[in-house]
Amino acid sequence: MASEENGQIAHDFLGSAHIFSSAVEEILEKQLLEETAGQHLTLSQFKLLRMVQLTEAHTISEVALFLGVSNAAASKAVDKLVRRKLLRRTEGQPDRREIRLSLTESSRRLLAAYEEKRDDKLAQVFGGFPKDELRRTARLLDRLSAELVDHHHQPDEVCLQCGIYFRDKCLVRQLTQRNCFYERNRQHPKQIDPEPANGASAIDKATES
Repeated sequence: MASEENGQIAHDFLGSAHIFSSAVEEILEKQLLEETAGQHLTLSQFKLLRMVQLTEAHTISEVALFLGVSNAAASKAVDKLVRRKLLRRTEGQPDRREIRLSLTESSRRLLAAYEEKRDDKLAQVFGGFPKDELRRTARLLDRLSAELVDHHHQPDEVCLQCGIYFRDKCLVRQLTQRNCFYERNRQHPKQIDPEPANGASAIDKATES
């Protein structure tokens, strides 16, 4: 009986989590991005800019590794942002074959404007909730996320990209004492298939605009 009740609670919780996740994407991501950049930047492109800003992923191969796509797909996404002067590519030192990525002044201003709007929105949304309640809820969500990762058939291959929007630390690495996928594979990179099995990666589709 207790197991059945726990199962129902789990279903209710997952339903609430999905709804909350959708609200975050539609309001705290898409809406704020549209207010900041208009129709000129997709969420996937913005995510790539945030990745360059917040992580050590500064080369095409590192972008591909972090996003789990082919080098060709990562290069295509980067090309679009370079043409729009939101990313800068420079030759690496001492190996000129290595292309290094960095933000431009335009992309820095865009990210700063987004962060200002985001912080204002968060203050409005969460201002009415007790701080202790929010901290407890955040810790619970982190623990549940880590538990789900532990139940993955290849937990070491999971990257939740914790730092892209709000986090500067990897919750999986903190809670499971596991070296994260990105850091581990930067030192021991594995071959990424040039084309995904379905013929097109998610970032290929997301960056078509």
